[in-house]
Amino acid sequence: MTKPTKILLLAGTQEGRALAKELSHHGIDTIASLAGATRDATKLAVPTRVGGFGGAAGFENYLHDHGVRAVLDATHPFANRISRRSFEVCTRIGIPYVQVLRPAWQAMSGDTWYFVDQEEEAAGLIASDATVFLATGRQTLERFQNLSGRRVICRQIDPPTQPFPFEGGEFLVGRPPFTVDDEIALFSKLGVDWLIVKNAGGSASSTKLTAARELGIPVIMINRPKPTGAETVRTVHEAMQWVLNL
Repeated sequence: MTKPTKILLLAGTQEGRALAKELSHHGIDTIASLAGATRDATKLAVPTRVGGFGGAAGFENYLHDHGVRAVLDATHPFANRISRRSFEVCTRIGIPYVQVLRPAWQAMSGDTWYFVDQEEEAAGLIASDATVFLATGRQTLERFQNLSGRRVICRQIDPPTQPFPFEGGEFLVGRPPFTVDDEIALFSKLGVDWLIVKNAGGSASSTKLTAARELGIPVIMINRPKPTGAETVRTVHEAMQWVLNL
C-alpha cells in the first residue's frame, strides 16, 4: 500500500480490539466505531467514535464526510442489522467492505446441544421448574418472555438500569474473561439446568460451553443470522492482509 488508507473499523469484539492495535502498528489511518452498548468499554488503540450513525443515510454521509476508503466490519456475528446495512451502503457507493466472521462453535464429544433459530423457541425445550442461565446479553432479553415462571439468570457486563422484564428473572453482573473453573463454580452454585447462548464462536467466551460439558448441562445454541453475502475473512491476520492489499 503506497499511502495510508482511511479505514473505518466497526469494532466491539476481541477481533476489533486486536485489529485496532495492528492498524495502529502499521500506521494506517483508522477510526474505530463502537455502538456504545457497553459502558466503560476498553479503550482502543486508534481514535474512536461511540454511538450509531443514524441509519443507512447517516452511515453513507459519515463515509463521505470523513473520507473513508474502506470499511472493516469486526462487529459481533449477531450484529446482523449493522453488518447488512454497512455492506449494502458500501456496495452501493463503491467502497470496499469485508466482514471479520470468526468460525462458529461446533459441538464436541460430551456436549448436549439443541439448535434453534429464534430465541422464542427455547421455552419449548425447558421444563417449567428449571433454572436457566442466559449468556445472550440484555439486548434480546425480551424475546425470552415465554420463559416466564422459570428461574432465569441473565448475565450482563453493566449493572442493570431497569427491572428484569418478566417474572422469575434476575440479572447477574460480571465482566469477562471467565475461566472454565469460574464458570463451573458459578453454574454449580446457581444450580443451572440449562445454558442458552448465541453461536458467537471464538475462544474468549467458550469457557461456559466447556463448563456445561463438564457438568452435563444441556445447551440451547441459537444459530447465527443468515449471511449478508459480503466478502468475509475468519481471522485478524486475514483481515490485515485484506487491508494491506487495498
